[in-house]
Amino acid sequence: FAVSCPVHESFRVQQVCGMFDVPLAHRHQHLFTVELPAAEESWDIGLIVGPSGSGKSTVAREAWGAAVGRAIRWPTQRAVIDCFGKTSTRQIVATLTAVGFSSPPDWIKPYRALSTGQQMRCDLARTLLTAHAKQSARRDRPTAVFDEFTSVVDRNVARACSTAVAKTIRSGRLACRFVAVTCHYDVAEWLEADWVLDMATGQLTRRRLRRPQLELAIYRCDLAAWRLFARHHYLSGRLNRSAQCYLGLWRSEPTVFCATLQLIGQRRRRRFTRIVTLPDYQGMGLGMRMVEGVAELYRQRGERVNVTSSHPALMGHCQ
Repeated sequence: FAVSCPVHESFRVQQVCGMFDVPLAHRHQHLFTVELPAAEESWDIGLIVGPSGSGKSTVAREAWGAAVGRAIRWPTQRAVIDCFGKTSTRQIVATLTAVGFSSPPDWIKPYRALSTGQQMRCDLARTLLTAHAKQSARRDRPTAVFDEFTSVVDRNVARACSTAVAKTIRSGRLACRFVAVTCHYDVAEWLEADWVLDMATGQLTRRRLRRPQLELAIYRCDLAAWRLFARHHYLSGRLNRSAQCYLGLWRSEPTVFCATLQLIGQRRRRRFTRIVTLPDYQGMGLGMRMVEGVAELYRQRGERVNVTSSHPALMGHCQ
């Protein structure tokens, strides 16, 4: 297909054309020849990647039109949880959690008060819910297309967000396909894309990429480590002095914290009193792997440990 735009002639336009021998025409036109998977093919996640100016967004708009997420306007005087239209609160919470934004204290903030990574996850959640809502009116699965995917966040956030959205789409919790459009090649394996269109070469590759293995190192730590995580806990920043604390490191970076307390009157029974994953790493499953790892340590010592929570991510994992 071909795309074109008008060339508005002016004195400076003529100067530039003369300086660099650019032919002056009434319209500027560019021809794209690319292959994309057909609608009837079986796939869940796709990726269009390439350098800036290579035509990624143009190809996505030509292929999926209105499905390509536009810049989303968020009210400045409302909590983000109130900005999803008629969607049920349960579905909103589930989707925010699914894309790795699982912090209830931040759900009640306005969009402008969130970090850049949290804002991107909110945009992603709205894009996915918009596509999901179209399912009832169509026989085929609609496609959600997110342009500039992870372009405004650091690469750890990009990996975490890619992992979270891949898990969500493949689980079937949202009835849609997902296509990411980005200039960052590093998200391909974390998304586990079924196909990748590289606009630098024009080549379409059909294959299910495999996510790198996640290795979480768990260490016993003292109460001081809690300071890094305290403000991200959704109930209280306080921690009992008698708690046994554990710190989880991914790629040598602190990512997860948990602590347990002994149950009153029961020497060999404990309970988790704090479980916190830093916002940048939410959605990767590190928190529950941490809980399982620490619980296994207690089991090996002949002790049992309980967990009680109202958090939707933890409840969903236990179910």
